[in-house]
Amino acid sequence: IIGIGINSSKQSMFSLDQRMFSIGKVFDDTPEVSVKQYQGLTVDFCNQVGAKFLLRGLRNSFDFEFEKNISQMNRKVHNKIETVFIMTAPEFAAINSTIVREIIKHGGDASEFVPEGISLSSD
Repeated sequence: IIGIGINSSKQSMFSLDQRMFSIGKVFDDTPEVSVKQYQGLTVDFCNQVGAKFLLRGLRNSFDFEFEKNISQMNRKVHNKIETVFIMTAPEFAAINSTIVREIIKHGGDASEFVPEGISLSSD
């Protein structure tokens, strides 16, 4: 399950429906993967869907420190959910959503930074 949380403190470039469609499209050929949206705490969502693990991608040590803190708080809230960290391939380490959004906003070609077939139009 890929959970898309609604974060009230962030302004998304793409609507929730667009994000769900795009992520679902990436996994069209993988029927065992589903995309679901949720509000509230991620660990509460995990409990609702019966997940026992959170997979979190890391690009660098800054990501690790941030995600480690979240992981430790999640464990305090619900100690049965384990966080697993996955390091990105080196060629993707410099990619982040802020940079990709800026490329898109200014008319640049960001297609090499997202999975194939994803529409980069926020319309």
